[in-house]
Amino acid sequence: MELEGVHLIGNMRIRSGYSKYYAHNPKNDKEIGPAYANATEKDINRAVMLAKQSFQSFKKKSGFERASFLRTIGKEINRLGNELVNYCNEETALPIKRLEGERARTVAQINVFADLIEEDSWKGSRIDIIKKEERASSEIDIRYYHIPIGPVGIFGSSNFPLAFSVAGGDTISAFAAGCPVIFKAHFAHPGTSEMIGKAILRAAIKTNMPEGVFSMLHGYSNKVGMTIVTHPYIKAIGFTGSFLGGKSIFDAAVNREEPIPVYAEMGSINPVFFLPGILKEKSLELAQEYVNSITLGNGQFCTNPGISFLFESRESNLFIDKTTELLNKIPHGTMLTKNIQKNYNQAIANFSALKNVRHLTNNSEDIIGTKSHLFLTNIETYLDNQKLSVEVFGPSSLIVQVKKKKELMEAIKKFKGFLSISIHGTKEDFFEFREIFSYLEDKAGRLIINGFPTGVEVCSSMNHGGPFPATTDVHATSVGTAAIMRFVRPIALQNFPDELLPDELKDDNPLKIWRLINGEMEKK
Repeated sequence: MELEGVHLIGNMRIRSGYSKYYAHNPKNDKEIGPAYANATEKDINRAVMLAKQSFQSFKKKSGFERASFLRTIGKEINRLGNELVNYCNEETALPIKRLEGERARTVAQINVFADLIEEDSWKGSRIDIIKKEERASSEIDIRYYHIPIGPVGIFGSSNFPLAFSVAGGDTISAFAAGCPVIFKAHFAHPGTSEMIGKAILRAAIKTNMPEGVFSMLHGYSNKVGMTIVTHPYIKAIGFTGSFLGGKSIFDAAVNREEPIPVYAEMGSINPVFFLPGILKEKSLELAQEYVNSITLGNGQFCTNPGISFLFESRESNLFIDKTTELLNKIPHGTMLTKNIQKNYNQAIANFSALKNVRHLTNNSEDIIGTKSHLFLTNIETYLDNQKLSVEVFGPSSLIVQVKKKKELMEAIKKFKGFLSISIHGTKEDFFEFREIFSYLEDKAGRLIINGFPTGVEVCSSMNHGGPFPATTDVHATSVGTAAIMRFVRPIALQNFPDELLPDELKDDNPLKIWRLINGEMEKK
């Protein structure tokens, strides 16, 4: 496919903008692909207006019609074949095998949402008929379900150029809900984004979706993103990225004349607890698993474990020594962008300079690639220094040694919000430390027993979210079928005649979906 360096606005390909820029190969910093440009305010306004115009038509499409659209997107992505993964490898330096797996995940999650919306029970339809002789002076008929909220703005992430990007979970869950999408492509992989964006448009045309259901705009400048966020016709934002980026978008959105929700996933240090009994049983095995999780994706996952806690003991010393040994053997990797590499190097230098923090891994200078790092400190230092709770985006982790259960509880109470917390232990460990679980569930979106946080399954029960500062909305997940609920809102219809009701709420239930009727789940 010949790339054009264009914005995709409805069915149009627009080559306009200011301050042209290129993608760069992270391995050698060479410019690649065509030049892209920051979208203008006129471009953004045209995309949003098309989305607004398409909304009334798109939201009326049946679940089967939108599911067909989604499945066709997946087929169009697969048709890109090796050209997609090879070009994405050039833009991101992510291994081909990793990208093939990520493409499979992307298509799989598209199909998961297609399966969901083919059957409209997900809309949560409820019907209550309150008789006059019961609680009301006259009979009241109230019917409730969820409807799409309108055009949404989605921001792509740098670290998942397929699964959290143009056709990633945010975009697909918005489409599934019935919302048009204005997508802000990530400047680190604009060519990959263009390939996927064109695949979505081909799918939209093939399945007779209205023009404007999807637009994609490029931009290196923050102004492009903020213009999308503050446009009065945008009704919600989906974002995956840094805390600074997510928080600035959130602040802009809530200060609009009409505040809108921002579903920003902003990263996490994902604490891991190694309780005493489990280290006695398998300290060396756990060290290997810990290292695998730290370095997966060169540490560029939002779920890599950035900190762990263990009790001082002979077994914990073996664990620390083995973890250090294994990390020293990890080959140097390549970060996604020069800026990410720069920030990682600075964060490592900051940790190395902290008092009472030992840098355990080999600290020799090497300008080629990215090294893995391990630090060690005691609980007193951790409790006294907020800098030790800062996320380091890359393959590094901090081990905190504790002596008493009371100290561990102090650390837990100090926690803010995380995407995940992992606890490794035996049955006896879990009984002895049972009181910590009530506190931990207040601090994370996902608790994991005897496992590591890397690997976020796409399924109905997954929650990939958490308390602030991991996300800006503790109620939402960005992975799993519940992600669709971010882009809908409830509405109640009172005393409507049957002929005016949507099929989801009609008396004879033409869709044959599950509904809550007078407090009882029924499918009739």
